[in-house]
Amino acid sequence: MSDMPIEASDRHVITSERVYTPEGVGPAAVIIEGERILDVVEITAVPAGLARVDLGELALLPGLVDCHVHVNQPGRTHWEGFDTATAAAAAGGVTTLVDMPLNCLPVTTTVAGLEAKLADCRSCLWIDAGFWGGVVPGNAGELPGLAARGILGAKAFLCDSGIDEFPASDEATLREAMVALAKAGIPLLAHAELEGPVHADPSQAPNEDPSRYECWLHARPAAWEEAAIALLIRLCRETGCAVHIVHLSAASAIPSLRAARAEGLPITVETCPHYLCLCAEEVPPDATLFKCAPPVREAANREGLWSALREGVIDLVVTDHSPCTPDLKAGGFMEAWGGIASLSLGLSSVWAEASRRGVALESLVEWMSAAPARMTGLAGHKGAIAKGHDADLFAFDPDQEFTVGAEHLHFRHKVSPWLGRRVRGRIHRTWLRGQLIYAIDRTPHFAAAPRGRPLLRTP
Repeated sequence: MSDMPIEASDRHVITSERVYTPEGVGPAAVIIEGERILDVVEITAVPAGLARVDLGELALLPGLVDCHVHVNQPGRTHWEGFDTATAAAAAGGVTTLVDMPLNCLPVTTTVAGLEAKLADCRSCLWIDAGFWGGVVPGNAGELPGLAARGILGAKAFLCDSGIDEFPASDEATLREAMVALAKAGIPLLAHAELEGPVHADPSQAPNEDPSRYECWLHARPAAWEEAAIALLIRLCRETGCAVHIVHLSAASAIPSLRAARAEGLPITVETCPHYLCLCAEEVPPDATLFKCAPPVREAANREGLWSALREGVIDLVVTDHSPCTPDLKAGGFMEAWGGIASLSLGLSSVWAEASRRGVALESLVEWMSAAPARMTGLAGHKGAIAKGHDADLFAFDPDQEFTVGAEHLHFRHKVSPWLGRRVRGRIHRTWLRGQLIYAIDRTPHFAAAPRGRPLLRTP
């Protein structure tokens, strides 16, 4: 592979025998001028005299768009922060993330909360970052202002979020928020678990050992997701507000989502690497690194999610990177923090499972780049190798396998169930708007300074 400085010239070209564009996969040259893709041409058509990086057989893919990340800044930078989160993302081929409105202090439920986040992030973004607002009881009046300031959508919890500052939304709160969001033209994102009885007959509920994963799995039944999704479908139909179901875990909810999509309702769905790659049967006792909500379910459920992805009922795959300090993972499954840290490893973990199922890499480009860009309203300049788009790219070896070690985790705390797991596909280089920001063959791996920007929607 030929070399070039971290600081690229104003016009340069990247060539590969495998360039993934909306038109297909094959040899191509991506000509970059400034921050954007000037053109995609045959390799033989490259003008003479341009600085060039030749990737050879390394694949060139559009930067991933991870629209479900908990950065936790401001207020909980001892959990994570924009510096470490966006660096970890860059190492995983992610060039755009969208930050969730909770686990930070203040939460992003007011314009003032968004301004605090913007003030904190501007000097420490290794990649570009957009922002979700939040829906909580009593803040419907804040949503028009948040939309005008540039949030890409707003998220609600239908159950306890685990954070006191971000209480659950009931049906009336959701309805009021969805009317406001529909008027603004942005979606409602929903953590879709509606709490109900865990057992049909609570008196018959077993007294389960909290050190065993089954205790947590049984405490968050699939019926909670089914009930929440039924409510959201009804409110979507009533208000016309676009709804995005975050981190779908229960394959049993797929039929109702399929029917809603067939009806023409504006509903999109995401799932995550941990639901596609892990399963309940393999979680050891006391392994609270695997705890998240909704929970990782059984192997048969996992196959149902893969089927829904291939069918198109599930639209996209995002990490739901939800880190914490190591001490918060102490204790049994019922008391440890629920969240899985996955930035840097989203593509490699999912590709390991996808490739053994015969799924083509083009499908992952759709699920992890193009579809998230569309859902966030960023598709005009993110999520594809196409003329006029931002030159957000990464070089990828889809055949290179490795065992995840601490050296592969660039987020703040090396606390993750992916440690020790064999994955497939290695990110070699990442470019943000034409500039090389990460290179596996350099020391240090990252560019001299962060160059990412906040992404604010223009109403």
